[in-house]
Amino acid sequence: MIIIPGWRIERKPTWVGAALMFAFLVFANSAGAQSDPKYASEWGTIESGKFQLDYLIEGTGSPAIIIGFPNYYKRVFSQNLRSQLRMVFVDHRGSAPSPGPVPVSEFSLDQISDDLELVRNELGLGEVVIIGHSGHALMALEYAKKYPESVSHVVMIGIAPVLGEQTSAEREKYWHKMASTDRQATLDANWEGIPEDPPPDSYPGQNFIASYVRDGPKAWNDHEFDSTPLWKGLEVNLDMVNYVWGTLLSEIDITQGLSELERPVFLALGRYDFLVAPPSSWNPLKPHFKKLTLHVFEMSGHTPPYEEANLFDSELLKWMRETG
Repeated sequence: MIIIPGWRIERKPTWVGAALMFAFLVFANSAGAQSDPKYASEWGTIESGKFQLDYLIEGTGSPAIIIGFPNYYKRVFSQNLRSQLRMVFVDHRGSAPSPGPVPVSEFSLDQISDDLELVRNELGLGEVVIIGHSGHALMALEYAKKYPESVSHVVMIGIAPVLGEQTSAEREKYWHKMASTDRQATLDANWEGIPEDPPPDSYPGQNFIASYVRDGPKAWNDHEFDSTPLWKGLEVNLDMVNYVWGTLLSEIDITQGLSELERPVFLALGRYDFLVAPPSSWNPLKPHFKKLTLHVFEMSGHTPPYEEANLFDSELLKWMRETG
């Protein structure tokens, strides 16, 4: 089994494994942004091969594509950003309804990039800010490398250079160095008494929710945050998730083509993000970027746009102004 960063697979029953692959896909918060009547919501669907990709548009200003799970990520980003950005939340093939069995070639990073380009063209967006959180951040970077003429800025949030075993040792060392006794105790308590088998009426999304809630001390600056109310109506294509997160993003070499990328990159990391390797894991990669701004949010875990919304918005918009 591929060990997914941030998850103690050895301590969990096997029925959780598939759900854990999904842990890097979606992070939302109950206190996140709610719909604002000032910004009308536009829902639609774009067909790509056998897949139906839903999108949601809110806000005004420069167009920005946010990759994956529109119903979730709309809660992560603030209403303030909607006053500055025309935010397009769009499915990828792992958050769209499954069309049934398809070859894994349908889930390549090239294909995901092509889908994003299709959405951009269909909606007539012009140059976009491409935004990805966690594993989606690597998708955003690959899209910008493949379609640089379509991108004005690249925003990567809560991510390590790779999600495989290459960085797992760094992640574990960082956890033991930085996690307080209370944080570690909360995690241990969350995982006590887990049954060996799932409930008979459970489903993969439900299993994931339970896993994510229990690993909250690794995901949030507030190690007691309970995300139970956040998850309902979860749609996930586990074939895509298992392949992309379990293989592609665990083996990717992001330095390929990186030195040719002229677009500015904003890398937002949380000081208390224990789901991925620490900010220092980026040090060897920095020379490969032409225009990189790395900001560590000192009171955030995996999701700075929610956990430090005002500061995140301020730093992001200032960076956009300064980089044109």
